[in-house]
Amino acid sequence: MMNKKVESYIHDTIESKGAMLFSLMDPVDYRSERDAIETAKAVTKGGSDILLLGGSSGVQGTMLDEVTSQIKEAIDVPLVLFPGNVATITKHADAIYFMSLLNSRNPYWHAQAQMLVAPLIRQLGIEPLPVGYILIEPGGTAGWVGDANMVPQGKPKIAAALALTGQYLGSRLIVTDTGSNPRIQGQGPIPAEMIRAVREAIDVPYIVGGGIISEQELRTAYRSGADAVQIGTAFEDGASSSAYKKALLFSRIAKEEGARKRKGR
Repeated sequence: MMNKKVESYIHDTIESKGAMLFSLMDPVDYRSERDAIETAKAVTKGGSDILLLGGSSGVQGTMLDEVTSQIKEAIDVPLVLFPGNVATITKHADAIYFMSLLNSRNPYWHAQAQMLVAPLIRQLGIEPLPVGYILIEPGGTAGWVGDANMVPQGKPKIAAALALTGQYLGSRLIVTDTGSNPRIQGQGPIPAEMIRAVREAIDVPYIVGGGIISEQELRTAYRSGADAVQIGTAFEDGASSSAYKKALLFSRIAKEEGARKRKGR
């Protein structure tokens, strides 16, 4: 599929296209494994640059192996694991977010979980992507499980300082995330002011996730400084054909905003 490692692919794609679209599939959020697989195929066909798989602690074991292997056979972009805990690992993936939850109160999420799985990641030959992960309010299930001291949406300087801390500690990618579907907790995506503050603070690729479901929200994220936008919930509310159409729209926006960004350099 690729001659380069996934991290290099991310850097090269940002350099050449200016922006990336990451699609996140959490199989437990779909009616069946088949629905998740078909949606994964659809969003990839629609133009996603990377497919993320996981997100919850329920994605593991035989189910993860089967879903990942079937998706991997059908797509031609990197398949990256988004771990909910130490069991979100399968040999069928190209890479894994090797995440440290920078604003967790629990040291388990800083380095202990990572220590438990690092030998297995090496054994299986999965590429680790060093990610500094920051949860912004409301945080959702991820915030509760990760015991996060959620960053208020109105405090961009805190998010920026955490992001820079992650970079200085060695993270080569930074992700800010509100958790899945922040609207059910009365909030929306990460504000533009916060995205700008994080972008100005760091030199590594910056990925924004959580609650982005519309064209305008996606454009705002890119124009505020996101190198990549991570979308999941928007693909869950219909058939794979609907997900395909949304992916087509979102990938077109990524291309347009990426070209706009490159032109402005």
